[in-house]
Amino acid sequence: MEPPPAASAPTSGVLDELRARIQAVLERTSVRSAPARDVPPCELPFVSEETERGPLHVRTLCLPACHRTGRIPVAAARDARGDLLALLALDPAIARCDPARALFLDTETTGLAGGTGTVPFLVGLAFWQAGAAGGGALVLEQLFVHALGQEEPVLERVRRRIEDASLLVTFNGKSFDLPLLRARYVMSRLPAPVEPPHLDLLHVARRVHGRRVARGCRLVTLEDDVLGFVREGDIESRDVAACYLHYLRTGDGRALLGVVEHNAWDVVAMAALMGLYGEPLHVDLGANDLAGVARTLRRAGALDRASSTADAAVERGGTAEALRARADIAKARGDRARALADFEALAASVDDPSVRLELAKLYEHWVKEPARALEWAAQGTGEAPERACLRVTRLARKVASTSSSLRRGNRRST
Repeated sequence: MEPPPAASAPTSGVLDELRARIQAVLERTSVRSAPARDVPPCELPFVSEETERGPLHVRTLCLPACHRTGRIPVAAARDARGDLLALLALDPAIARCDPARALFLDTETTGLAGGTGTVPFLVGLAFWQAGAAGGGALVLEQLFVHALGQEEPVLERVRRRIEDASLLVTFNGKSFDLPLLRARYVMSRLPAPVEPPHLDLLHVARRVHGRRVARGCRLVTLEDDVLGFVREGDIESRDVAACYLHYLRTGDGRALLGVVEHNAWDVVAMAALMGLYGEPLHVDLGANDLAGVARTLRRAGALDRASSTADAAVERGGTAEALRARADIAKARGDRARALADFEALAASVDDPSVRLELAKLYEHWVKEPARALEWAAQGTGEAPERACLRVTRLARKVASTSSSLRRGNRRST
């Protein structure tokens, strides 16, 4: 492979901006966690363990089952319904997994673009304490690459944790974390782990909250908007790599303290989200989120469950989104009366061409009232002009034919 073209030298302005951002991180971390002085590497919150592949730098915390991210306890993840998670993830394999043996995984890396040159220098893991019935702790384990070229102990521990798990849980891990880790196993000439079914919470979050979370489905946004938790003094994701490179260059670990906390928050938040999505009654979800759940259940083919969830969404708020979800599900189930009533209620409350299109279809094909169908179609259905014209022409012809038949029938009866 040819080497990439040499990058142009960064301007002094870019370097000045980068130095300023690192200094800002150092100052924030100093106020929160350490005095304003150089912190030698030994003061980072990791303990060194000797392994066959070299020293492994580990931080371990045990969080009680009652620990919460916002209003959701982490214990909810252990009690989550696997069949429900499978439906929301659109992956039947997850239904066979034991949520109590889930492994939560998140990485902090030297770059966000991926590729063979990107190194996961901090891997956050969380799993339930083995052999603890009922109220066992959630073990948070963070693995740190102390220097480039010393990944093997981290990769070996990660492989063991993944193979011991019944379910792997990440946030955007299917697109980023797992492909990156697989590449690092290849680069290190180590066997990659045999992976269990993978629940990527980003995809579930987009299905459930995508229409509601205006700021996008980032994990910190979901914590704020959905879980009710606001991070204070958190480091920006774009600054993570710079903090690690600063540490490698200077030995100053102050900025890394913020990265370690950022990673811990990410991992624990995933447990809370899994518990939120895997709770059968979804008591902590609002009407629009329940509508998202109902739409996903419909997509998974669980129409009865989707219908009851849509009913709950309407009862919980009666929003247009909840009503639309229930109308679409009723139509899919063949419940014509419910679908017609919900679409008509929607048409009375929102100006939505797609709703008028559904009403035109229902009245034409199910109710067999082309005149009513024509009334809705004439108000605009949002279709391409050619299709809209064809629909209106066809309906007008049906109305004329029906009127002619009625007139002939009246003449015969007299």
